Amino acid sequence: MPLEPEKPQQGNGEEDPVSTHHSGQRDSEAENLHHQMRPGTEIACSGNTLPSVSPNLVSVEELIEAEKGVCNMALAHEIVVDESFLIKQRDLPATSFEKTIEDIMKKAFWDCLQAQLNEDPPVYDHAIKLLSEIKETLLSFLLPGHTRLRNQINEVLDLDLIKQEAENGALNIPKLADFIIGMMGTLCAPIRDEDIKLIRNILDVVLLFREIFAVLDLMKLDMVNFAISSIRPHLMKQSVDYERKCFQEFFDKQHGSLEIATEWLQETASELLSSAGSGLDGATAGATDVSALCPTSVLNHAYVKLLQWDHASRLFPEPVLMDQSRFKEMQQELNQLTLIAAVLLVIYNMTGDAISGLSGFLDRLKGIIKALLTGMHSHSFHLAETMTSVSEQICVEVNNCLSQHGFSLLPIEKEAVLKGQIQAISSLDNSVRKLIDLRIQTFLKMHLASSNPKSVIVPGGLAPIRRELEEITVRFLHLVNYNKLVFNPYYDTILAKVLQRNETLPPGASETEQ
Repeated sequence: MPLEPEKPQQGNGEEDPVSTHHSGQRDSEAENLHHQMRPGTEIACSGNTLPSVSPNLVSVEELIEAEKGVCNMALAHEIVVDESFLIKQRDLPATSFEKTIEDIMKKAFWDCLQAQLNEDPPVYDHAIKLLSEIKETLLSFLLPGHTRLRNQINEVLDLDLIKQEAENGALNIPKLADFIIGMMGTLCAPIRDEDIKLIRNILDVVLLFREIFAVLDLMKLDMVNFAISSIRPHLMKQSVDYERKCFQEFFDKQHGSLEIATEWLQETASELLSSAGSGLDGATAGATDVSALCPTSVLNHAYVKLLQWDHASRLFPEPVLMDQSRFKEMQQELNQLTLIAAVLLVIYNMTGDAISGLSGFLDRLKGIIKALLTGMHSHSFHLAETMTSVSEQICVEVNNCLSQHGFSLLPIEKEAVLKGQIQAISSLDNSVRKLIDLRIQTFLKMHLASSNPKSVIVPGGLAPIRRELEEITVRFLHLVNYNKLVFNPYYDTILAKVLQRNETLPPGASETEQ
């Protein structure tokens, strides 16, 4: 096995704590993890280079079993990490081929039922099958102690008796439907009460059956989500060992190694070594080479590095792959906050004390900038043009505020300078933007390194975005701390090799220069 940390102990015959059923929206995460964990470089080896491992052929059955394990792991991870996680109905795009096929099949199904009921005398074969399925679904909602309800369902929806009534032309479907709807009303969650009321007024038998099944599907989701909320506290207690076990099992079957994670940590260690030598990084300035390159320091800096990841051209490290969408979302939010803080810093440096004490005006400016930056991560968004609009609007707001409080308006020359400085923030190389970005990174690193987050001081220039920044920091720390619990054995193995190589290199040197 190319990379195997100390495994958690597992009991014999232990079952997975979650079902293999999962929502369609998690399939892509499992697929990404499957593709990224491919045979690559060997970690447990000597020397400064990581030799490649020849790919091993695996059977289709092994691939299916591996994907099943990844899906289970992804589902367990979502339940634990996302407290608001729910299984939802999959809504197919109206123009998709799959949606078209589904609609055609459903129409054919219900047309068949309509055709049988329109015969003279009516044929109830299709309807009886539907009643049988409804009966099974209602029984599945019952708990072991629901004896009276179970007896009622078995008595009223007695399929043998229903078949006899159908053969003798005495089957009363509206009466059965009324009982079914009443039982659904008894068993459903309060959120479905309105749906139950609506189907009570339906007279057409085919449409009634359709709506009954639609509400039953929603009730099934309600039961699944209730089960998820019930097992979450129990899953929390064993989720770390479970995820690590599933990850290792998948890893063993794929005969792979953490190639991307190794590159990620190696790159971070090299940057840390260089910054420790030059004193450029505020989080490590003044530290010795040894302290700057301790495993905890490297790992903390690596996590912050994920918030600057190039998702379009680089694969995400394997141990954090299931949280890639969350890291990307935080990255986009931080990018927007960086621009907002940079613009506000330029404004207050230019206007001085005239508006510095007006907290309400600060919130107004922040709201305007945020509104204009909405959608800044879409492909159609042009930041340079938007910053021009921001500069124009800001100058109008500042002059109005100065006028209202008895100050003279900005001189034309100063207004032009202010617009130019705001527009310059659209460049990644802008000094103010880089300064704010560096201070945000420092703030996050300080939180990761601190045993008392409340003692962390907000760096200068970040006060206007403090609330939003602290909210993101809480989410960031939650993800990082859980990821450490699950994957620390793997990180320890990688970092032992990475740091051993870096100790032989002078600060700022690459391995090829050695």
